[in-house]
Amino acid sequence: MRRRALLRLGVAGAAGVAAQALLPRAWAKEADAPIVHSALSDSLHLFSGAGGNVVAQASPDGVLLVDSGLAQYGAALLAQVAQVTGHPKVDLLLNTHWHWDHTGANALLGKAGTKIIAHENTKLWLSTRVDSKWEQRIYPPQPPVARPTQTFFYGTQKQSFGGQDVEYGIMPQAHTDGDIYVFFPRENVLVAGGVVSGGGYPLPDYCTGGWLGGNIEALKILIGKCDEHTRIISGLGATRTRAELQAQLEMCAAVMAKIGAHYYKGGTWEQFRDARPTAEFDEQWGNPEPFLQMAYEGAWYHINELRRYSR
Repeated sequence: MRRRALLRLGVAGAAGVAAQALLPRAWAKEADAPIVHSALSDSLHLFSGAGGNVVAQASPDGVLLVDSGLAQYGAALLAQVAQVTGHPKVDLLLNTHWHWDHTGANALLGKAGTKIIAHENTKLWLSTRVDSKWEQRIYPPQPPVARPTQTFFYGTQKQSFGGQDVEYGIMPQAHTDGDIYVFFPRENVLVAGGVVSGGGYPLPDYCTGGWLGGNIEALKILIGKCDEHTRIISGLGATRTRAELQAQLEMCAAVMAKIGAHYYKGGTWEQFRDARPTAEFDEQWGNPEPFLQMAYEGAWYHINELRRYSR
């Protein structure tokens, strides 16, 4: 147990260094870009450049928003949403998970009386101090006005809005332990949040309940919800296809199998890293850090589940 604890600390430290080296530049690139609007249909709109991707549905019922970007771009984002939709107020917000780049304008919306829906675990993370070890960063609790006003625990839910039943459901222990998807059946648009990669390797946030095995199961749920015509909105980056989800699933499953095999052989993190377990995928997915450290560290908390991912 002492050896295992030391290995886990070493991996966590490596992940934190990698996150500091890689992620701020990626966020800066996204945040510095202008907010870009793309029409998904006459009534459904995608906004990128204010942090995580934001989707807005406009209808006679008002405006439904999925995620709210980074806090520093909240006012600009909401002004553009109002201009595009013709509605000065957002009536309903769904948060796909708690991360700062998807909940940044929650406080502004909450103060304006917007109803906020999320998984119960998302509300819990927004209500407490989060020690994000892989980033070496502390997130303070969000004020009560920024927290969800309606939560759920299990299964699939439906919300009547804009003349259709918008579906949302939990994807347990994936990117975080509170991830939800949001599906607009009329437009065949599936908002997947941070579970779906924005072009690089995914980031299973083990500090708030995510892990690679859960990400695999979440991808299976999403694939089951869509067809070859579905437009899938990832947490960041371009719209994805079902085929791209399948490619991410196959990559994650292959890496998970290698992690499990290495654990059961008693190997060290350094041996695993030096074996370049993602080499066959790096050309497509890019730099494997900090994904690899996060996936390796997160698997320690699910050691008894690893055998079902072995090959």
